[in-house]
Amino acid sequence: MSSDKDRDTHVYMAKLAEQAERYEEMVDCMKQVAKLNVELTVEERNLLSVGYKNVIGARRASWRIMSSIEQKEESKGNEQNVKLIKGYRQKVEDELSNICNDILSIIDKNLVPSSTSGEATVFYYKMKGDYYRYLAEFKTDQAKKDCSDNSLKGYEAASETASKELPSTHPIRLGLALNFSVFYYEIMNSPERFLMQIPQSSLFPKQAFDEAIAELDTLSEESYKDSTLIMQLLRDNLTLWTSDLPEDGGDDNNAKGEESKSESKPAATAEVNIFRYFT
Repeated sequence: MSSDKDRDTHVYMAKLAEQAERYEEMVDCMKQVAKLNVELTVEERNLLSVGYKNVIGARRASWRIMSSIEQKEESKGNEQNVKLIKGYRQKVEDELSNICNDILSIIDKNLVPSSTSGEATVFYYKMKGDYYRYLAEFKTDQAKKDCSDNSLKGYEAASETASKELPSTHPIRLGLALNFSVFYYEIMNSPERFLMQIPQSSLFPKQAFDEAIAELDTLSEESYKDSTLIMQLLRDNLTLWTSDLPEDGGDDNNAKGEESKSESKPAATAEVNIFRYFT
C-alpha cells in the first residue's frame, strides 16, 4: 500500500511539475515510478516521455544554435570565438549524453522488462531508437557509428512488434514510421534507401501513409487527430525527400543537388515530438 501511495504521489508531482514547466523535476518524479519495475499506465508512460522530451529538446536546440554560430565564426576566421564556442558546445554535449544515457538505461533495466503489451513494447523501443539518434546527432567517428547502429536496432525492434501488434492507423505505429524515416535521412544521409529499397515494409513511409489512409474510417475520435497529423508530417517529409533525389538516379553531389538538400533538410527533420504518445 505504501508503494502504491508513493507511486500516486510521484505521478501527481510529475503532473504538477509539467504545469509549472519544471521538466527536470518532472523527469525525476517519473524515474521513481519507472524504477518500481511495474508496467506503467498509459498516463505514466506519457508523463515520462514528455518530461524527457522537453529536457532533451532544449539541449538539442541549444546545440544546433551553437553549431550554426560556430560555422559562421569559422568562416570569418575568428579563431578565439570558435575556441570559446567549442568549449561551451562541449558542455551542452555532456548534458545531452547524460540525459540520453539516463533514459536508455531505464528503458533497458526497467521499462522493457516490465512491459507486457505490444503497444508499450513498441513505445519503448521507439524511444530507444530516438535517444540513440539524438546521441548520433553530435557524436563523431566510432562513437557516432555505435550510436547509429543502436538506434537502428531500436527502431527495427519496434518495427517488428508494431507490424504484428498495432493497426496501421495506430498513432504510435505511424510515429515510429515517421521517426524511423527521419533517422535514415538525418543520421544515415540515405533517403533513397528508405524511400526506394524497402517498399514492402509496413514502416516504409509511403506504405505506412497509404495503409493508414485506407483504414481512416476505423479510427476512434480520440485517435483521429493525432493519427492524421502524423500522416501529414509523413506526407510532407516524403515530398521533401523525393525532391532531393537525383532525377537520373546518379550522383547527386552537384551544385544543384547540394543546394536542394540544404534548403529542404531543416523541414525534413519533422518528427513526432508534440503528442502525449511520443518522445
